[in-house]
This record gives sequence, C-alpha cells and structure tokens, in this order.
Amino acid sequence: PPPSLSLSPSHILQSSSLTDLWRRRQISNFEYLMRLNIIAGRSYNDLNQYPVFPWVLADYTSPSLDLSLPSSFRDLSKPVGALEEGRLSMFRARYEAMGEDEEEEEEGRREGGGGMHTVPRFMYGPHYSSAGLVLHFLMRQEPYASLAIKLQSGTFDCPDRLFFSLASSWEGCRRSPTDVKELVPELYSVPEVLLNSNGYPLGRREDGKGPVVGDVVLPPWARDAYDFIRQHRLALESEYVSQHLHEWIDLVFGWKQRGKAAEEAC
Repeated sequence: PPPSLSLSPSHILQSSSLTDLWRRRQISNFEYLMRLNIIAGRSYNDLNQYPVFPWVLADYTSPSLDLSLPSSFRDLSKPVGALEEGRLSMFRARYEAMGEDEEEEEEGRREGGGGMHTVPRFMYGPHYSSAGLVLHFLMRQEPYASLAIKLQSGTFDCPDRLFFSLASSWEGCRRSPTDVKELVPELYSVPEVLLNSNGYPLGRREDGKGPVVGDVVLPPWARDAYDFIRQHRLALESEYVSQHLHEWIDLVFGWKQRGKAAEEAC
C-alpha cells in the first residue's frame, strides 16, 4: 500500500493478527485494549491522548461482587453519557436545538445575510478522556501529583472535586450533566493510585466539615486497594465483558465514532 495508507491505524490493525488472537482468547482484554490505544496514537507520554479504558462494573455498593450477574456490569453498547435515559434526554434536546440553530444560520446565508457563526453540534460538552481527567484519577502518585498541582496553579483541586470514592465517581458519571469520563488502565493494574501513600494534604470535603480526603474509598466488596484491582481486573476479563467489549470498542475506536452511526449511538 502507499505510505499514507500503511501508516493509518485501521490498516495497521487489519494487517496485524491482534483481533484474531483476541477473538481466540489468546490475548487478554487488557492487552487488546492497550494495543488498540497504542495503534490509535494514545500514549503514556501525552496526558491529552492518554490510554482510555471503559468502566465495566455498575456495582460499587454490594458487600460481595458477583461476576456471574449481568446486572453487575455497565452496558458497554452505550457511551457513559447515554447510560441514564433521563440525562440523555437533556443531552439529546440540546443537540437537536443546536441543529435548529445551524439550519437557521444556513438559511440566513442563502438569503444573503452574514449571521453569527454557531458552534458545531455536539452531544456532550465534556470528553471521555482529557489531561484533567487523567490527573483526577492518578493525582495520589508521582509524576501525576506534581502535574495536578501545576494544573491547579500551585495546589490540589478543591477537596469536593477530588477522586474521593469509586462509588461516588461512578454515580457522577451516570448522573452529572458535566461528567462522562471513562477510566485509565491504572485502575485495572496499579493499586497504588488508590492510596495516598505520600501523605498529601488533600483537605476535607464539604467545606471543611466532611471527611478528610486520603485513600480512595473502595466498594464494600474490596478488602483493600490490592483486592480491588484484582477483582476489577477479573471483571475486565470476565465472560460478560468478553462478549460485549467489542460494542464499546466500536464507539471509541471503531465505526461508531463519526457520522450517522455515531449519531444513532448518541
């Protein structure tokens, strides 16, 4: 193929054996996702293009985690912003209203008027991955701690906005109109990112009257950070996720990224 084609991510993936190896269970879900991130140009060296991994669990409150129950898992066929129908209806209404603005602007141009340039339509305002979101998850360990302090002009962010607990972070992703973030690979592989082992002064939540922010508060089913990572990784490699992971891959790396398919998938 010509050089421009041979360097395209789609050609690199299609000419490799990665997908076949994954389908035959010869490489793990974790490894396949890492390879997709690398082929897509994502890198640990760029916080704005950091490797992105999905939320796979929906249960952060039970005393024990049952990976045989479909209800324990997030719907991988939908982006985070579309997981709750009530919130999605708000996003969809805004998207349709922006489409009406575009039509009015185009009609004004046809009639010879200049008009004001409208912002191109978008479904969600925030993104599923960004430098700020990466630092949000990883700020308890270096070099991310120093980068998080630099991002906030010399101090850690407000305690109420820090990564405080997995359950509250998941709830925010499901319900907040400004939060549709996915995860980073460390939450499937590095328990230390959940521990304030450096003793950083992260402050108190709720205007200084709530609990001190220290280690990340874990789900009841995890004994400690190491057990959480073990079970979280088991969830990523579970049969349910193995059967449905391709649906999330289609949204982030595949054919539902753009165009009509993206619009239909919200």
